[in-house]
Amino acid sequence: MNRKEAVKKATELVDQMTLEEMASQLRFDAPAIERLSVPEYNWWNECLHGMARNGTATVFPQAIGLGATFDQELMQEIGDCISTEVRAKYNESVKHGDRDIYKGLTVWSPNVNLFRDPRWGRGQETYGEDPVLISNMAVPFIKGLQGNGQHLKTAACAKHFAVHSGPEALRHHFDARASMKDLWETYLPAFEACVKDAKVESVMGAYNRTNGEPCCAHGYLMQEVLRTKWNFQGHFVSDCWAIQDFHQNHKITDTPEKSAQLALEKGCDLNCGCTYQKILDACQEGLVPKENVRRAAIRLFTTRYLLGMSEKTEYDDIPYEEVDSRAHQALASRAARESIVLLKNNGILPFDRQKIHTIGVIGPNADSRRALIGNYHGTAAGYVTVLDGIENIAGDDIRVLYAQGSDKSKDRVESLARANDRISEAQTVAEHSDAVVLCLGLDELLEGEEGDAGNAYASGDKLDLRLPKPQEILLEKVLATGTPTVVCMMSGSAMDLQLADEKAAAVLQLWYPGGRGGLDAARILFGLEQPSGKLPVTFYRDLEDMPEFTDYTMQGRTYRFLGRTPLYPFGYGLGYGKTQVLEAEVTEKVQTLQEGQDLRISAEIVNRGQMPAEEVLQVYVHVDNAKNEVRNPKLAAFARITLQPGEQKKAELMIPEKAFRVINEAGEAVREGTGAHIYVGLGQPDERTRQLYGNETKELTVSF
Repeated sequence: MNRKEAVKKATELVDQMTLEEMASQLRFDAPAIERLSVPEYNWWNECLHGMARNGTATVFPQAIGLGATFDQELMQEIGDCISTEVRAKYNESVKHGDRDIYKGLTVWSPNVNLFRDPRWGRGQETYGEDPVLISNMAVPFIKGLQGNGQHLKTAACAKHFAVHSGPEALRHHFDARASMKDLWETYLPAFEACVKDAKVESVMGAYNRTNGEPCCAHGYLMQEVLRTKWNFQGHFVSDCWAIQDFHQNHKITDTPEKSAQLALEKGCDLNCGCTYQKILDACQEGLVPKENVRRAAIRLFTTRYLLGMSEKTEYDDIPYEEVDSRAHQALASRAARESIVLLKNNGILPFDRQKIHTIGVIGPNADSRRALIGNYHGTAAGYVTVLDGIENIAGDDIRVLYAQGSDKSKDRVESLARANDRISEAQTVAEHSDAVVLCLGLDELLEGEEGDAGNAYASGDKLDLRLPKPQEILLEKVLATGTPTVVCMMSGSAMDLQLADEKAAAVLQLWYPGGRGGLDAARILFGLEQPSGKLPVTFYRDLEDMPEFTDYTMQGRTYRFLGRTPLYPFGYGLGYGKTQVLEAEVTEKVQTLQEGQDLRISAEIVNRGQMPAEEVLQVYVHVDNAKNEVRNPKLAAFARITLQPGEQKKAELMIPEKAFRVINEAGEAVREGTGAHIYVGLGQPDERTRQLYGNETKELTVSF
């Protein structure tokens, strides 16, 4: 069914409704209208990295880990897998008359906010700190979720629109101030890609205000940008109870009726919350015209018709057996392997079975299911922790010793014991091992969303980059034993890894790798798979010179604006192969790049190692002599490449013309400067990447 047909049907249906019936359909928990054969429907479902909060489902790595894959093809496969499971569950729920929350076809994912500050607890839900990376990961994910059939397979949702990335504690009354340049250079590109390129069916507003207006009733963002400039055709949904914030916290209205009036007037069609229960009162007071209610109802029923809720669809026969199936588990395993980033390796990895006969597995995240799943997660049919995975791969010829070492955040494991009551056991295990795998980090109780996290002192955010004190002590004591130690960090954000970088034999960033992700981590440790993830965020040394968390200007934040040396740069990640870019060139002879002209380049890449390699070829662009260009070269294109030992391969990438534009102070994408430098390599063209990776990027130039 095309949109024109769906709009026609929705209009015919809505025009049969009373005002009361129309208004009832603008709530996330829309009741049935029996006289019109409209069943009840709950719009709220979550599918950030797998179907969430609805029982068994395939649990993929958390979104930040998916960002680390730099794999667009994988993202579409994951989106398709998730929508298959959503449909399978929906089919069965409807058969049983169950239309509860989290069981519908409208999925409030992905989160395409930019991870601008490492303290943000919800940054784990994003694809990283770069608008090009976020856009190129979100678009195929949405296409996978929505499908390419006669009907929408599910309806995806780009959130949270816009300029939203903490602090969590302030989000209900905070005003994020952003210049037009920052807005269009940083905060809006991913949303634009979701609307224009992916045809996302819905957009969710943020809790905060942006430049004075609440994001769920924002004239500029919702009307001028979303509806007019981008020609968005779908529906707009508020974040949950965000409209209530208008009068309770933002204080821009003084009654719920006026909040409903403002939200509807600006184009918020669906209320996750309770404020739209006041629509009828607002109508009676003359605040809300019937046409605004009708318009919103038509948009919502257009989505329901596009999903085929009132007719037979091609997805009705998807069986329940698809849920967490072997094929889906295999896809999640691939995603976990591609997401893991090797940050340091002195040669200890992969483990040599001829040299290592006893492995000590230590740390509060070594045998933790919670450290596998991140937030907004489903329930896997089975879990494999890092300890489980190592024991599985080690087999009978390698002894595995285990010590918890510490609690994740408390100073003791046993309440009646003294502080640091598991340290001596950890030291003993390290001293009796040939190598140690030390699993540290956080989980959804220590970083996450305000209201969902146990991290009450920061409402889900981190106060700094440091590990909780018990884990800092554990790290110091284990490293002090002198046993070669592989630090495995399980977190959804950048942590302080300076001590590990200095003294550990190897460092791996595992993120939250999914329900069975511990097995995939073990396979990488033993060399059965390659580490191939790349950092989607900068790992800073500390927060020195970092702007205030509440400051939404971009200067000093993310690799594009960074003026100091990071510990580990965006785009960086080691492998076990020895790959190198041999040469790069512009494939067509371009003397002067014209406006509107994309640029195709090719690169020769070789693996000189003895093991297969998976690499991410990265292209960065910096416009010459342009006063509005960002400080550092910016990501413009990327591609995953697999190379066998000794294999040499040519790869081609297209740099879109917009990569050669800059954003001026008015927020306009303009041509400035005399030309551009293009850098082709396996990471950024910065000194720290060269120092860590040992590879030079190839440099090209083009004139304007």
